[in-house]
Amino acid sequence: METSLSVIILIGEKVDKVLYKKCLASVSWADEIVKIETKNEKGGFSDWRNLGFKKATKDWILYIDTDEEVTKELEREIKKVISNSTIKNSSYAIPRKNIIFGKEFKHGGQYPDYQKRLFLKKDFIKWFGNLHEEPKFKGNLGLLKNPIIHHKDLNINQMLEKTNMWSEIEGQLMFDTNHPQMNIIRFFSAGIREFYLRMIKQRAFLDGAKGVIYAFYQVYSRLISYSKLWEKQQSTTRI
Repeated sequence: METSLSVIILIGEKVDKVLYKKCLASVSWADEIVKIETKNEKGGFSDWRNLGFKKATKDWILYIDTDEEVTKELEREIKKVISNSTIKNSSYAIPRKNIIFGKEFKHGGQYPDYQKRLFLKKDFIKWFGNLHEEPKFKGNLGLLKNPIIHHKDLNINQMLEKTNMWSEIEGQLMFDTNHPQMNIIRFFSAGIREFYLRMIKQRAFLDGAKGVIYAFYQVYSRLISYSKLWEKQQSTTRI
């Protein structure tokens, strides 16, 4: 029996119309496209993704963001996988090729950057988490070979705006889980850990000057999140 595919797209309030158009064109082959306008819905990413799942009607579901594209190679691979009745996986993680500062990054944790995005609908359960959402499903997870293209072409100002928004959420999440009181040692160790991860372990410097700049930006982002946590902890202490 033929299988069918629903593509679920979350559409934010400040969507890049050019990238969104490319995104839609790259999944025009799907049997169904479910669009979730996030500004009209309460909750966060997990809630929005779960809403898309409820609205999808096809056998398989693929999640894609408005700044991402499905390549022709990935399209062929997905079609092959979902039509193969002998494959026992009920979900798949897809590598993601990140384009940052106009350059394809291959280091610093930016590739293969696997994303769990393709699911057999009957075995899918739910998305969990407010910031870094994770899917829960029955069955085995497989890996696809061909990547999603992710256009993270933000300038420095846009990156800082994004950090200010997400760090507030992350700081609140850490505060809600009773993270230990922040102090000089914890700030220092957090910065060192992030620097070691990006520059040494993940070798961000191999992406050149742009890779180094982005690695330092990620260290900065981590420290801003902990600074927001510290601020919340100080407010509670003063009460």
